[in-house]
Amino acid sequence: MIEYLGKGTLLGLAAGFAPGPLLVLVISETLRHGIREGIKVSAAPLLTDIPILLLSLFILAGLSEVNVLLAAVSMAGGLFILYMGWDSLRVKGVNIEVAQPFSNALRKGVFTNALNPHPYVFYMTVGGPIFLRALQRGPVSAAAFFCSFLFFLVGSKVVLALLTERSRSFLKGPVYLWIMRGLGVALIVFSATLIREGLRLLGLL
Repeated sequence: MIEYLGKGTLLGLAAGFAPGPLLVLVISETLRHGIREGIKVSAAPLLTDIPILLLSLFILAGLSEVNVLLAAVSMAGGLFILYMGWDSLRVKGVNIEVAQPFSNALRKGVFTNALNPHPYVFYMTVGGPIFLRALQRGPVSAAAFFCSFLFFLVGSKVVLALLTERSRSFLKGPVYLWIMRGLGVALIVFSATLIREGLRLLGLL
């Protein structure tokens, strides 16, 4: 269980702190309408990620008997995480535009996340396969992975909203940049385990 708790924590933090449409919306809502609206947007994955995970599991279930396809998914996941890690190392800050007002923050956050391809790619290549492997260990391990992922995904965005409300320069400051670099290194290391698993399924290791 500890292994999957750690994986969920790392991936949740990386996804939560990474610049993207949902983070921009979290910060812009916070700046325009206050921390309460920013937190509402942060909570969007609690509504969108369970259906996306279930869809991914349904698709992955059809691949469960074909090692070549599972290997391809695992290696694609490794490359996706490698890209996330490299992208984290290159972050220079987050640019926020607040010229246009937003209404109904939670609904806006749900639509933003549901229409963003990033969660679908993540669950199909990384989150879904890890969840299935955790489920083989038992429901507690699967719950530990998914709950820790969502907790740190949502929690990190709430923390960024709180910090932005106090200091608008935080997302361009050195602390945020060093957080992203540290997460980037951890993701690159983690990507190697997924690529290795893909090579193992192909019989190359």
